[in-house]
Amino acid sequence: MKQYLELCQHILDHGEMRMDRTNTGTKSCFGYQMRMDLREGFPLLTTKKVFFKGICEELLWFISGNTNIQPLVQKNVRIWNEWPYEKYKKSASYQNETLEEFVEKIKNDDTFAKEHGDLGPVYGHQWRDFFGVDQLENLIHDLKENPFSRRHIISAWNPAQIKDMALPPCHAFMQFYVSSDRKYLSYQLYQRSADVFLGVPFNIASYALLTHMIAQVCGYEAKEFIHTFGDVHIYTDHFEQIHTQLERTPRKLPKLKMNPEIKSIYDFKYEDFEIVDYDPWPAIKGKVSV
Repeated sequence: MKQYLELCQHILDHGEMRMDRTNTGTKSCFGYQMRMDLREGFPLLTTKKVFFKGICEELLWFISGNTNIQPLVQKNVRIWNEWPYEKYKKSASYQNETLEEFVEKIKNDDTFAKEHGDLGPVYGHQWRDFFGVDQLENLIHDLKENPFSRRHIISAWNPAQIKDMALPPCHAFMQFYVSSDRKYLSYQLYQRSADVFLGVPFNIASYALLTHMIAQVCGYEAKEFIHTFGDVHIYTDHFEQIHTQLERTPRKLPKLKMNPEIKSIYDFKYEDFEIVDYDPWPAIKGKVSV
């Protein structure tokens, strides 16, 4: 996917070195935008293999409104494990468990998971219960009943509850747009902070998938995903991985197939999705900065 590689090169060429909250260090730019036509293929990165199941299960978890990592852990999706573990290590209950031991307790002990697996009012909570407002339900209703509104918005950024979140939302603000012929649905995401190597490939695929899902249940076709960034950065310990991807030629994008019988956003399951003709380069590992 050339748009992603162009972003990587832009940061390497124009970014500035900055220390950050995690004390890892980044090369960073402020303000960047990518546009992807979803009719040309599903934007799952091909310059490294990306874990689609993790992307899909996380998105379904957001949609459900859940904020506890146990359902993800039980499906071997490890995206969020580090944040509650770091909080747990500061608690009186900590007994020098490794991250792996902590995850096993979350997976198998409901009481432990209830106490130590919750992330606070993060994405799913804000989407479904922003001080009592179900933003997702309202969005879908309005896309059907008032398609040309300029208020098709969901905000995950809730200043009053930031202090209670394990990680304040990075993908913070979204807006949808219906074409004048009422055929197509496009979507723009504003992402305040973006880890280009680990996070952005997931974010692109996740919100492209959400666009397809909402388009289907509202009677539209997914058209364009516009990804707008604030602080977009490459961590200093990811430079080698980024250069490896820049040496790889992007391959043809895969196709997304969805179960056409699903008419409610809340009824989708992982089994309702299929990625067809995905032929990526091998996966590349990298450390997450917490």
